[in-house]
Amino acid sequence: MKIKVRRISSVLFAFFFSCLTVYGQLQTFYPKREFRGAWIQAVNGQFRGMGTEQMKQNLIYQLNALEEAGINAIIFQVRPEADALYQSNIEPWSRYLTGVQGKAPSPFWDPMEFMIEECHKRGMEFHAWINPYRTKTSMANDLAPSHIYNRHPEWFLKYGNQLFFDPALQESRDYIALVVGDIVTRYDVDAIHMDDYFYPYPIQGLDFPDDASYARLGGKFSDRGDWRRHNVNLLIEQIHKTIRKLKPWVKFGVSPFGVYRNQLNDPYGSDTRALQNYDDLYADVLLWVNKGWVDYNIPQVYWHVGHPAADYAKVVDWWAKHAGNRPLFIGHSVMNTVQNTDPRNKNINQLPLKMAIQRGYQTILGSCQWPASTVVENVANYKDALVTTYHKHPALMPLFPFIDDKSPRKVRRVKANWTSEGYVLSWKSPRGKKEMDKAVQYVVYCFDDKETIDIENPEKIVGITTETSFLLPYNDGETRYQYVVTALDRLQNESKSKRIRVKL
Repeated sequence: MKIKVRRISSVLFAFFFSCLTVYGQLQTFYPKREFRGAWIQAVNGQFRGMGTEQMKQNLIYQLNALEEAGINAIIFQVRPEADALYQSNIEPWSRYLTGVQGKAPSPFWDPMEFMIEECHKRGMEFHAWINPYRTKTSMANDLAPSHIYNRHPEWFLKYGNQLFFDPALQESRDYIALVVGDIVTRYDVDAIHMDDYFYPYPIQGLDFPDDASYARLGGKFSDRGDWRRHNVNLLIEQIHKTIRKLKPWVKFGVSPFGVYRNQLNDPYGSDTRALQNYDDLYADVLLWVNKGWVDYNIPQVYWHVGHPAADYAKVVDWWAKHAGNRPLFIGHSVMNTVQNTDPRNKNINQLPLKMAIQRGYQTILGSCQWPASTVVENVANYKDALVTTYHKHPALMPLFPFIDDKSPRKVRRVKANWTSEGYVLSWKSPRGKKEMDKAVQYVVYCFDDKETIDIENPEKIVGITTETSFLLPYNDGETRYQYVVTALDRLQNESKSKRIRVKL
């Protein structure tokens, strides 16, 4: 989650200014389906030294704020250094949780299990964020006796001041896939997520030390870069197959560095002068998308509109045109957005402009905020803007028809009754034999008595819930409304609606 660019002297705004009128008209557009994610990281040390109850309350505070901001997916870092912020028989407890790798939290709890429950309670998806190859962020860090490095040091390579799995080894891939399979099997995650750390970010003057592996395993590759990309491709494909085999409804997503390739290296690349996924990190993201090995892509477009080396508008335009056949979301740096002003109006930051640009493309289905803490802290009123404007109405997740396009059956026996809590709308879950046919959430819409029912209008959504009941806002019992309830399955396919008229 870092920004690295090579600067150039000129700034080209032709594309940007040609689209301003269109963008300005799109600021009040509210899509019914939109990915609205936020990354909660552990490597910043925010949890270290916290007791169990303090950390629980800290996470609840963050989730409440993010829920209020309209966030519908939490990407939570659970594996920073081949360790675990969850109970694992494969990898040791993370030092980012307890301060000492291998030390269990006391009183004992499982942060990932807790987060899954709290996210689902709020109608949010939980994406388990893992870093595949990184083992030490600093060689000064101590590894627990149970760490895989102490059993198989031959699987690892030191680069600079860090330690990594050797991506060339099938043993490395099998082990990482084993960890992913364990998470998917034991936890009710909605997705497995990887960020931009594949082969490590290059250190000037120092090549990654894989000479021995290349000599032994790179025989059919005359170009080492092609061989390195092949190694990462194998891991991505293996993880995709692992997840699909265990729980086909669990998604696999990546959030790569924001630039795929520069035009200087590839005529089909973006008009940028930045570090590149393909050439520098050996991550062929477009291949993964086009092969269907990943289910969504969130490039980290952490620059501002007008950046001399990587203009947000140009980078987003490039990704929008190369989205392939998988959902594309845009990763936003909150601080970058609020610290730069709109070129048209120096009195405001770039959030309105970026949201308008993003929502101006049919191939872009949402965004993700980095880091979540800046939204929670309402930096430069960023959260307020999401609440009052950009996330003013709820949004369902984008569809993933290549995984599942079958809607659940509609809800049964919708009725409204007085209870001890007030006037409550209730219903029965639809029947579903297979896991992917079952309803896991429900959408409640409200319309005026004579209003045409239009469930594609997100302004009519008054609730998204995992419960089979909904408290109605009773007034004097004289005004008639139409309430509509639909069911959602694990991939948020929506059922046909069931309607009831009530007086409130």
